[in-house]
Amino acid sequence: QVQLVESGGGLVQPGGSLRLSCAVSGSIATVVAMGWYRQAPGKQRELVAKITRGDRTNYADFVKGRFTISADSAWNTVYLQMIGLKPEDTAVYYCKAEVFVSTQFEIWGRGTPVTVSS
Repeated sequence: QVQLVESGGGLVQPGGSLRLSCAVSGSIATVVAMGWYRQAPGKQRELVAKITRGDRTNYADFVKGRFTISADSAWNTVYLQMIGLKPEDTAVYYCKAEVFVSTQFEIWGRGTPVTVSS
């Protein structure tokens, strides 16, 4: 099994920066991709950024140029570096693992809240 624990959220002023971390444990070798998603109050959860084995990345248009997803070499930790934060980035940020063991399924972390406000 794979377990995910997010950290690094908090309160930041507009224009500020945060780095979120997702600690990955368990059967890391079964993880084929990792993603960061967010859910703002009253809105659906949406993809922010994704990274696959081989370090291919893709980003939602609304974060391109501001957010960067990365993983350490062992995929023990996946990061989301966020700069130029805006009030509309306020949300709970979730880490998701796509796992393949005979079939593909998803595992979610519990989320870390990010509030962008002056």
